[in-house]
Amino acid sequence: MNCEIIAIGSELLTPYRQDTNSLYLTEKLNQLGVTVAFKTIVGDRREHLVDAVRIALSRAGLIILSGGLGPTEDDLTREAVAEALGIGIHRDPALIAAIEARFAARGIAMTGNNARQTDVVDGAEILPNAKGTAPGQWLDTTYGDERRIVILLPGPPSEIKPMFDQQCVPRLRAALPERHIVKRLLRMAMIPESKADALAAPIYNTYSDVETTILSHFGEIQLHFLCASPSLQQAQARVDELAEKIELVLEEFIFSSQGESLEEIVLLRLGLHGLTLSVAESCTGGMLAQRITSVSGSSHSFLGGAVVYSNELKTLFAGVSTSLIDQHGAVSSEVAIALAEGIRTRTGSSIGLGITGIAGPGGAVHANPARGTPEKPVGLVYIAIADSQGTQVVEHLFSGDRDRIRFFATQQALDMVRRKLI
Repeated sequence: MNCEIIAIGSELLTPYRQDTNSLYLTEKLNQLGVTVAFKTIVGDRREHLVDAVRIALSRAGLIILSGGLGPTEDDLTREAVAEALGIGIHRDPALIAAIEARFAARGIAMTGNNARQTDVVDGAEILPNAKGTAPGQWLDTTYGDERRIVILLPGPPSEIKPMFDQQCVPRLRAALPERHIVKRLLRMAMIPESKADALAAPIYNTYSDVETTILSHFGEIQLHFLCASPSLQQAQARVDELAEKIELVLEEFIFSSQGESLEEIVLLRLGLHGLTLSVAESCTGGMLAQRITSVSGSSHSFLGGAVVYSNELKTLFAGVSTSLIDQHGAVSSEVAIALAEGIRTRTGSSIGLGITGIAGPGGAVHANPARGTPEKPVGLVYIAIADSQGTQVVEHLFSGDRDRIRFFATQQALDMVRRKLI
């Protein structure tokens, strides 16, 4: 059975509020073996709500609506569900008494519009709300001769979460056939999305029972695999088999098969080899060190480094000669090499990294005009890695804004360390 989640509220269609309930519900549903096929956000207009519910009924076996169960005129979820199903609504006297008692216990007079929260769709079970006044509703019905489970839940996260966990999860376990969802994630660095998919697609397209999603974000490609099966072992075996085949093809680029970050993998490999790392950063301004030190326990392998933004500090902290800078410019392969070798010598680390470049839009300090030059444009970055075996340097021309260029530079630097330690 697949599911559609409908988040209700005109405020969710503005830039100021986000639907976070569906993320929570999706996680819980996946644990039950339920696939969320659709998510819809709809404002507080009755005709739009009815249309959304009818569309959901036509394509999903399980429909979960969050929000629109309060006492105000724009709380229309109950009415919309009843209209879409062609059934009635009745007011529940016991619910009215419970809400009156709740208000009385707080010494507050109940206004008449609160009675709207006691309207129940015909045939629905009440889901008591221990955290608020709006109860939820569970409706196991048919639509076009097919079974449909419709769940109405309140919008506030503090109310929807305990209600779903305590009252909906047990009902869903009893109502749905046993099904398990297994997920797997492969993470790759510094490979174009098109190339990754061109290599992976011929493999994952042969696995019709495994849903594959490819995502691209800031120098990283992610391949997500999802398999749903009555057998947990079978689902696990299928995603593992697919992942292993793709790993053979994309092994060079894959840095994680269990979800770890690139900086976690680098630190793990440094630890396994008993090596240490230091960095000298110009255009990245400490971003590389920040990424590394965000990992708990990084001090075992990361000694530290220096932010050498000015030419003077390149000389002072990394030993880069002024004549080298004058001859080649601060943004050059020669200076990147000198930074890597210099910081390694100064700190006594096993591996040294040096980064210099033009992140834009103002160009490199003391090196280029305001927006770079045709010879050294914004986005030009040199990254060097030095160890006891020698030094390698790469040149990249990254596109995008300042933050993107800086992040890509750190991503490339970390991947260079990873590859050296394979």
